[in-house]
Amino acid sequence: MHPIKMHKSGLAKAKLSLLLVIGVPAALAGAWGWQRLYSRVTIFDLLSENKQLKTALTNLQTETRIGYAKVISQTSRDGKMWTKLRFVETDIDDPLKRVLEKEYEIEGDIVHFDALIVRFGDEVVMDGRERAMYLWRRVYGEAMSPKDGFPIEEPGVEPARYEAIGRKLSLKDKQLFWQEIWELANDPARLQKVSVRAIHGSVIYEQLRPGLIYIFKIDNKGNLYPEVIPDL
Repeated sequence: MHPIKMHKSGLAKAKLSLLLVIGVPAALAGAWGWQRLYSRVTIFDLLSENKQLKTALTNLQTETRIGYAKVISQTSRDGKMWTKLRFVETDIDDPLKRVLEKEYEIEGDIVHFDALIVRFGDEVVMDGRERAMYLWRRVYGEAMSPKDGFPIEEPGVEPARYEAIGRKLSLKDKQLFWQEIWELANDPARLQKVSVRAIHGSVIYEQLRPGLIYIFKIDNKGNLYPEVIPDL
């Protein structure tokens, strides 16, 4: 091969090697940087710095009617009582508007309604008064294990009742908020780092009877309680 061509070929290979040495780590560093930037926002950042989220949480009512249940029918099969019930979740501003409606059939007449309660402290709520929200988990009867209960809300997903909170956030922040809120319940130690007073389960159980409506209410401290009225 001609000496000049050989020289040019050697230079080209040297340049290529140099680009690989410099470029690959740079590319990896760039990818790492973008990944770090993308994952930088956490639930702690949202609750401490996102004014839109704080405003939405402050707008949560201090006491609210959150839904109700009623018996559709009670029948006996194979010597066992079965209760068919309708469970309704209502709109946060309009208690007559239904945002979720499901029917369940439970063995027996004593039914448990299981909710996850999230209490926000004054570091998050702008007026300094506590607020609470709830996430319905499942419905189950006396003859069932709670883990075998019928699901109400889907874990990690924004409940329809709280869509006003999501409207204040970007899609990414909204997804992060709801995923983290559900997951915090399984990691109590993280509550020390975020302005959440508590995340805990709350179960109401009632002996259901036809002709009655079982209204569920929650106060600003996260106390979940029923009110029973005639089904007129």
